[in-house]
Amino acid sequence: MTNEWCGWREATERALYGPDDGFYTRPGGPGPAGHFRTSVHVSPLYAGAVATLLCRVDSALGRPDELALVDVGAGRGELLTGVLAALPDEVAARLRPCAVERAARPPGLDPRIEWRGELPAPGSVTGLLFANEWLDNVPVDVVETDADGVARRVLVRADGTERLGEPVDGADAEWLRRWWAPSGAGDVTAADPAPDADATGGAPQDVDTTRGPAPDADALRAPAPAPGLRAEIGRPRDEAWAEAVRTLRAGLAVTADYAHERGDRPLFGTLTGFRDGREVPPVPDGSCDITAHVALDACAGPSARRLTQRAALRALGVDGRRPPLALAVTDPSGYVRALSGAGAAAELTDPAGLGGFGWLLEPVGEACAGLLRAVDAG
Repeated sequence: MTNEWCGWREATERALYGPDDGFYTRPGGPGPAGHFRTSVHVSPLYAGAVATLLCRVDSALGRPDELALVDVGAGRGELLTGVLAALPDEVAARLRPCAVERAARPPGLDPRIEWRGELPAPGSVTGLLFANEWLDNVPVDVVETDADGVARRVLVRADGTERLGEPVDGADAEWLRRWWAPSGAGDVTAADPAPDADATGGAPQDVDTTRGPAPDADALRAPAPAPGLRAEIGRPRDEAWAEAVRTLRAGLAVTADYAHERGDRPLFGTLTGFRDGREVPPVPDGSCDITAHVALDACAGPSARRLTQRAALRALGVDGRRPPLALAVTDPSGYVRALSGAGAAAELTDPAGLGGFGWLLEPVGEACAGLLRAVDAG
């Protein structure tokens, strides 16, 4: 790692994905599960829900001879492994599972899983593309208002020291104008993709860890000019998600992440770090994960819908209700299993935790457009 001044996007890219010493890519590293728990790590119920969604996509597409499941940001392949175990044999026999991950293929992974370092070619995939907590690790630049309320790019060194750079301009300034607004700055305009009744709004960080116009260089300010306000420029994530959706010839693209909405963005940003199951300062030296909440509303295409994870998982059969006590008498071991499953389901759907995450569902082609309603109906 160098200790030169650069923007957070460049620093994060090196820190997370450097070929020899990146947090995610260094040889022999433990992968995400060694530092935080995502929904995938909480319970097999999550993979089971993705398997259920995949079967719905398969049915909507007319059960094609080859069905793809592309896992973007696959970690060590845990989600694909769980989905393969949960699928009916007939569907699994036609499935082409593909992991997209910049780290090397882990040893012992199911040989059916294709491992690649970049997305498939545009229009080459028929099936489901699923990205669990991927976009939060797409590096972004950070801006902060100076004493005059002007948004300037934040520069950082590998030791985490920061200073303010030049005012934000160009495409990044345009993104801030459109998508970032201080808390209480106004309602989302009618042109935005409308969230569902139980849609994402200010979803919290993975507390489990066991993981109108908006301002630009002249306008990123509180109702009265104030220094120290921060924002993350999500434009690279919008572009990354659009590229991922374009890989589909037909099917459904889904991303799940902790998110916030325009009009309710945090005033001081969300950039943070994780190491060994704990939140730490985001130091871009390769020693920790560096992450920030995702503006999923900015990523959404015109046909996309947004749900909370709670709404999505409950529609896919993940229910946190306790089993009837009578089962403890008639089938004690079954009651214990059901109780354990209910506890895991409750954790996955807790609106104050993982259940508050945002899901963005984007169909490609008419076959899966109605699938969104099918998901809502459960």
